[in-house]
Amino acid sequence: MLLYRSASFFHFYELSSPPKFLSQFKRSFSFRSNVSCPSSSPLHFSLKELRCGRARAFATAAAVLSQRKGSDTFFADEDVSWTSLGISEKLSRALYAAGIDRPSLVQAACVPAILSEKDVVLAAETGSGKTYGYLTPLMDRLRTARDDFANTVPDQDLAQSQRLCLVLCPNVLLCEQVVRMANCLCGDDGEPLLKVSAVCGRQGWPVNAPDIIVSTPAALLNNIDPDKPRRLEFLRCVKFVVFDEADMLLCGGFQNKVLRLINMLRFDEKLLSRSNKTVSEWPMELESESLSNFTLDDKKDLKTEIISEGKDDSEDVDVDNAVEDVDVDNIVEDADVDNLVEDVENGSIKRKDWRRVRKYYERSKQYIFVAATLPVNGKKTAGAVLKHMFPNANWVSGTYLHCHNPRLKQRWIQVTLETQVDELIKAVKSKDGECRTMVFANTVEAVEAVANVLLKAGIECYRYHKDFSLEERTQTLADFQGKGGILVCTDAAARGVDIPNVSHVIQADFATSAVDFLHRVGRTARAGQFGLVTSLYTDSNRDLVAAVRQAWELGQPVETAFSRKRSFRNKLKKRGLGKEQRLVNS
Repeated sequence: MLLYRSASFFHFYELSSPPKFLSQFKRSFSFRSNVSCPSSSPLHFSLKELRCGRARAFATAAAVLSQRKGSDTFFADEDVSWTSLGISEKLSRALYAAGIDRPSLVQAACVPAILSEKDVVLAAETGSGKTYGYLTPLMDRLRTARDDFANTVPDQDLAQSQRLCLVLCPNVLLCEQVVRMANCLCGDDGEPLLKVSAVCGRQGWPVNAPDIIVSTPAALLNNIDPDKPRRLEFLRCVKFVVFDEADMLLCGGFQNKVLRLINMLRFDEKLLSRSNKTVSEWPMELESESLSNFTLDDKKDLKTEIISEGKDDSEDVDVDNAVEDVDVDNIVEDADVDNLVEDVENGSIKRKDWRRVRKYYERSKQYIFVAATLPVNGKKTAGAVLKHMFPNANWVSGTYLHCHNPRLKQRWIQVTLETQVDELIKAVKSKDGECRTMVFANTVEAVEAVANVLLKAGIECYRYHKDFSLEERTQTLADFQGKGGILVCTDAAARGVDIPNVSHVIQADFATSAVDFLHRVGRTARAGQFGLVTSLYTDSNRDLVAAVRQAWELGQPVETAFSRKRSFRNKLKKRGLGKEQRLVNS
């Protein structure tokens, strides 16, 4: 499409006759932001716009939707309240003060699941309120536990009873967004209910013990690996672990670090379980012959046995490298292994028992995985990994996961080399008034080319891609949210980042994968609002577009096209999609 060859795109624009409608088109972007800010729960939006202040209720979107459709596709029934879901009065008041007076359908489903203390996999469409869906119940449990300990535990023992929530995100911007959203939930005194700290970018380890730490996998490991006491204390204090954008964290460059962290946390659970129980309290299945021949020479084998769980849990999944790259001493401390060896020699524990306790240990941490796209087809997909590693987890799925959102209008435009510029400018101009438009391209060069085309047509725009510094990208998003206008970007802006009131998404380059497509279109029609997506495509994208449109029109998931390593087009070729299956362009 347009930017498979950005150089030729420039050339084409120079040769093409100026579009008839380009004359004297100049936009002013001094828009006043009028975003209603309910939060990510009911609305991922609110938080960003909240700016930790009082947000205007977003219930108006639900009211409009109700009038148009006759039924709400975002909010839960009117008789469902935060308190009816098990949230305390204090936190319910904080949610109401932040403009989040009604839970969404996804929140109504996931809050009770998380409060049940079982592992949870939350897979729901973008803009459905997932962030507040996990923050609300976890903050309530942390606050309640903290207050109970303060009333019953002596001051000197408070540190030992600390309960910590860890939220892992793939990038710094998403970490900072989660922190802002959590800090927007305040008590009657106007102060945040809990202490929340980000450990990423230039922000190091917090001086004062927080209740919630939000970090990237690499930043977290960099802060706990060199400091053994900090690592041991941190692993013991963590009781809740959230993996936001789990499908991304469990694939690619994040996978090794994330699996290593999971193994570290699980091993701490096993140590705590062993210290809390005697062998006689273990299940009868754990009986085994004594190891009279066990010696200190078996210490290395015991280390290997302890961390071999990583391989066991990753069977049929490509994670062997993750386990091999782990430094055993960083997971299993020599002191811990020495204690185990000593117990074996004293007869208080048998080596066979320790092997089997991997499956029979008392759980002390809760794991929550959150994603807007979670493919399960294939052994190496994120969904398959989770089903294997956490077989007993409760799965909560959104109504429109991987499917068409009824509040989203799609417009498909086939273009040629001669018409693509005119169609792009026409699409950008089609939305007037105080709105936000996001234009997606596949590469940095493509973004620059599109931006130059718009500027030559008299259309001001922001640019967002990886070649800009973190500070520049943060400022660009702030300006775009505050003033509105047009943001030309790569897929770096398609995932996780919550931008309120985006009414129009344009694909100047068609997405190369179903995952990217779903995240792009998910930037609009969020939190009960309506949105428009305009997709420009060329003849080379016909099969890809046909598959998406067919699934969209039939209300079927696009899940079969998911792939992180193959382009959407190659995936379709593999499936052998014939001409007879293609949709005729309307």
